[in-house]
Amino acid sequence: MRLDLEGVAVEAAGVRLVDDIRLAVDSGAFVGLVGPNGSGKSTLLRCVYRALSPAAGTIRLDGDDVHAMSPRAAARVLAALPQESSAEFDFTVAEVVDMGRLPHRDRTSAGDRAVCADAMARTGVTHLADRGFLALSGGEKQRVLIARALAQQPRVLVLDEPTNHLDIAHQLDVLSLVRASGPTVLAALHDLNLAAAHCDLLYVIDGGRIVTSGPPHDVLQPELLAGVFGVRAHPVRHPETGAVQLLFDRLPLTTP
Repeated sequence: MRLDLEGVAVEAAGVRLVDDIRLAVDSGAFVGLVGPNGSGKSTLLRCVYRALSPAAGTIRLDGDDVHAMSPRAAARVLAALPQESSAEFDFTVAEVVDMGRLPHRDRTSAGDRAVCADAMARTGVTHLADRGFLALSGGEKQRVLIARALAQQPRVLVLDEPTNHLDIAHQLDVLSLVRASGPTVLAALHDLNLAAAHCDLLYVIDGGRIVTSGPPHDVLQPELLAGVFGVRAHPVRHPETGAVQLLFDRLPLTTP
């Protein structure tokens, strides 16, 4: 399923937070959204998964306006992992993952249980099934929420910092798992090396606008990274995959 953002703008208290965002994610592609803190990444993603309504522009799934869909129809094709997720009630892990099946049925079936079991197995949380969600570590919670999103079996998956709280092994595992699962993915990522290793295309956002886009090895250039992130970057190639990887240090201080 293809995702298109056409001239999307978001406002709050009279301030335009993102403006004229145009991007496309081809069916089955993994596209990364990168930029400094406060650049508008999370705000934009909230519009995609319908937590916010755009002040202008349209978000389309295979040509259909996602904000014109019913909540249930949208949830059948689009799942999201927000940057922060709160839970007021202490559901078990199995119950949290089962919530991913709600858009598809009215009551739990054997097929739903099999889908949830598979999602928990793939994210390595099966052993936590009977544990209370609130008692988990940050990394465990993140993997459970990813399992819930996978149990939803979405055709489009929106991820806002999906590797938050994860150790390095689970960071690599989760992004590889998401990619292998096959949905169209739009993900906001802070770790530029993970973005370079896993994304087909990158969009760089700064000050609420898209600065540039393209394959990671074209986008992640020292000049752009200095201007957008305020760092000096030294690109190297991964010895096995050939993906661009970056070494960083601060830009030298300027003197009058």
